[in-house]
Amino acid sequence: MIRINQLKIKSEEVHEAKRGGTPGLRRLLTTRAAALLRVPGESILRLDICRESLDARKKPDLFYSYTLELYLEREEKLLQRLRGRGGSVQIASVKPLVYQFPKSGSQKLRHPIVIVGTGPAGLFCGYFLALHGYCPVLLERGKCVEEREQDVKRFWETGILEPDSNVQFGEGGAGTFSDGKLNTLVKDKKGRNKAVLQAFVDCGAREEILFEAKPHLGTDVLSRVVRRMREKILEQGGQVHFGSQVTDVEIRDGRVQGVEINHKTFLPCEQLVLAVGHSARDTFEMLYRKQIPMEAKSFAVGLRVEHPQELINRSQYGTAGAGDFGAAAYKLTAQAEDGRGVYSFCMCPGGYVVNASSEQGRLAVNGMSYSGRNGRNANSAVIVAVTPKDYDAEGALAGVEFQKRLEERAFRLAAGKIPMQRYGVFKACVEQGRSQKELFPVIEVDTGMVLGDNADNEVFPEHKGSGEWADLSGLLPCACSRAFVQGMERFGRQIPGFDRPDVILSGVESRTSSPLRIHRDETLQSQVRGLYPCGEGAGYAGGITSAAMDGLLVAEQLAAVYAPQKTE
Repeated sequence: MIRINQLKIKSEEVHEAKRGGTPGLRRLLTTRAAALLRVPGESILRLDICRESLDARKKPDLFYSYTLELYLEREEKLLQRLRGRGGSVQIASVKPLVYQFPKSGSQKLRHPIVIVGTGPAGLFCGYFLALHGYCPVLLERGKCVEEREQDVKRFWETGILEPDSNVQFGEGGAGTFSDGKLNTLVKDKKGRNKAVLQAFVDCGAREEILFEAKPHLGTDVLSRVVRRMREKILEQGGQVHFGSQVTDVEIRDGRVQGVEINHKTFLPCEQLVLAVGHSARDTFEMLYRKQIPMEAKSFAVGLRVEHPQELINRSQYGTAGAGDFGAAAYKLTAQAEDGRGVYSFCMCPGGYVVNASSEQGRLAVNGMSYSGRNGRNANSAVIVAVTPKDYDAEGALAGVEFQKRLEERAFRLAAGKIPMQRYGVFKACVEQGRSQKELFPVIEVDTGMVLGDNADNEVFPEHKGSGEWADLSGLLPCACSRAFVQGMERFGRQIPGFDRPDVILSGVESRTSSPLRIHRDETLQSQVRGLYPCGEGAGYAGGITSAAMDGLLVAEQLAAVYAPQKTE
């Protein structure tokens, strides 16, 4: 096998080839690889695209860079010619990583494995168990994704919140209403990342996510994929129950015996996967009362920022128009003067800021893009690291209480609407330690602009859910607000205009990751045997792909011990 690294092709040629879909791209890459190797194109028996990334170092002249693996006729002869050569063409000394689900164990299950939650962790755990002969039971407090979409749309239009069917709760989890980014920084020695992406493709996602450096689906595509995964679980004999909140866990002699559903129905089980997501606060409280070992952990909070998408395109591509590249993305990090990390999070090119609340009297925001990423603005959260020292409380639920206080303030600022403020006003208030009313007595009601300001104000909100101009300067703890401003100013040196005064801030971004971790050992079980904390809510993931990979990891652990419930 031959490996070609950094095969660069002009972006215009790649875009023309892609008009013929993935087959068109493969034809172009085969022709270029054959020319590089000085072999006939027909001698390439197979070409695998391992990675595609955009090289924008010489913008506006942009190139795509490819890593390829090839199988050829008379490969031995070619290998002899290449032996000893370095550079972009190498002999592939490592075989391609092929994911292998473990061989089934021998212990018999008295009752089906129960999985709580159908976000990425729970859904992928159930999906792989179902495909390999197990018949898991998935319990979801919210609704199926089709009904959930209608509830979320109604909330954005009317403000009427369904506590168990919203941006946080329901089939697909919180990631369903996001940009649907599928990249991850998790080290992957077993091929789980590729297995997760392949499962997405098998359920309707486009094939290109298998090799793109920064794959994404968009909320519209992700919802369809989630539905197809559920259908496959059912086809394989699994069960999925909506409107089924786990309200208690029965534990006897240190082992799980079953779960209570909706305070009334008991379901026996000995193997319970807890994939409840980062917003299941009532479930965390129930587990805490049951003395399930857990601890508060660090996470991050901040505000969502909106820029004109053209500004980001110009910075990343050298031109305001996105063209065939699609709306440009960014990833930024900085360190504040007090040592806190400040970074962009959940960046949504051509996206929308959304009201992501899940509790009455509390408000949280998130970002979302459709697959086309064709909205007017780019948005991301700019968030600041917080630790248990910042929570003004002790105990495993201290981070949860910290989140609640922030969200209650955000709710009060605009009576349940998304509170917004211009960055220039926010910065002045934070740096001078004074409120907006003191510094700027008159703010234009419709635009949030300071009257008499001659600056070019070109940014206007792109929201799902009503918004209202308010004073965000006192929303975050003072140290976090100062760090936020310092981060924005540093980011402005990396992307000109990032810190311009008319940038729109919305708050509060508080659901970045779980504020606690539920302990588990090397067998992935809690101290309570048979209880498997899993995914982002349990503190072991951060994003769609890493949560899905953790769900797959738990599925492997269960399958390695227990026998399937049905024969292939």
